[in-house]
Amino acid sequence: MMEGSLIFGILCVLMLLGFPIAISLGMSAIVAMLLFQDMSLIIFPQRIFAGNDSFPMMAIIFFMVAGELMLQGGISKRLVNVANSFLSKIRGSLALISIVTSAFFGALSGSNLATTAAIGNVMYPEMLKDGTYDKGFSLTIQAVGGTLGTMIPPSIPLVVYGTLTNVSIANLFVGVFLPGIVMCILYCIAVSWIIKGRNMANSKTEKSTTLSRSVREGFWALLTPVIILGGIYSGVFSPTESAAVACGYAFIVGKFIYKELDAKSTYSAMWNATLASAAIMFLCSCASFFGWVLTIQGFPQIVAGYLATVVDTRVAFLILMNIAFLIAGMFVDINTIQLLMIPLVAPVAIALGVNMVQFGVIACINLSLGCITPPFGACLFVASSIDKSVKLESMYKEVIPFCIVGIIGIFIITFIPILSTWML
Repeated sequence: MMEGSLIFGILCVLMLLGFPIAISLGMSAIVAMLLFQDMSLIIFPQRIFAGNDSFPMMAIIFFMVAGELMLQGGISKRLVNVANSFLSKIRGSLALISIVTSAFFGALSGSNLATTAAIGNVMYPEMLKDGTYDKGFSLTIQAVGGTLGTMIPPSIPLVVYGTLTNVSIANLFVGVFLPGIVMCILYCIAVSWIIKGRNMANSKTEKSTTLSRSVREGFWALLTPVIILGGIYSGVFSPTESAAVACGYAFIVGKFIYKELDAKSTYSAMWNATLASAAIMFLCSCASFFGWVLTIQGFPQIVAGYLATVVDTRVAFLILMNIAFLIAGMFVDINTIQLLMIPLVAPVAIALGVNMVQFGVIACINLSLGCITPPFGACLFVASSIDKSVKLESMYKEVIPFCIVGIIGIFIITFIPILSTWML
């Protein structure tokens, strides 16, 4: 136990000193390995490679590429037009369109950050043109919508979870579908309530194209989730293969149908995806090495034994995990939390009879909500970069009602397990 505590102590010190999380994980694990195991440093590059030598992990890279190609190729813009044609008559339609379109785009990219950037860059200028939306509120909406990027299948965090626990990724994608819809509806209700209470979106300037025209122009964009999810659920291809199919489809549609992908935009999409994928994969490999060092120290077994003495029922365990995930999400990004916590608590979940698909969905929703909870809030950071004149502190105030609504949604999903297990 002392060894494990020292490892986490070194990790916390390095993070407080400002080292990147991936570097902190790797360095603390190396120190622990040298102090307690007297192993050769050659093990470090070997384990780093082994951490990324996983077929399902390839889906992360492919979905990153697909999301960027969809953004540059005009697919996200056409999804916005389709949502606008349905919702334009409702007060606050621009805000609602941001939420709904983010859910649609999440079914294409699997990434909350990509969703925030893609939809935010399209919808935020439109909300400013309306003249009645506050800037801070408008940017917060883009961040909140971005969390749906990982709540609607396919989802990169669920790919990571499935890899860590050997749970079927296809089952996880099926399980998260209804909970994602529930969260989308709850966010829309919160948006409408806030808009009416603050007398926004009353200028009647919101316009839309005709339904038939928007659906016709957006047909190929709407077909994307049908191909991706339909192929997975029908067994035609695996989740990883579906990500590769999404890349090819996004390129073909953007290049030859919408004709918005040229050499420059394609290069930009690939470069952005490369940077994002490299950061995630390096983080995953360092966290994998960190977890391996903890495992050979016996730390997961110690934690599992301790939790087993603290909680002895499935309900108590899920409540404890909800609280733990919510708190962790306030400070650390999704993938790091998963790679640190899931291997520790999964044995306890199995011992208590928790459905591992439901547990994965609960973890995914919790950690997605963490992308808008201060002070970390990765989606808030991405949204704030859209308009640097808006202070991040103002967004922290705006996001509080959505955090409350998100917590309500999490407990609905926790205590109504049929939402995530109905197809099993």
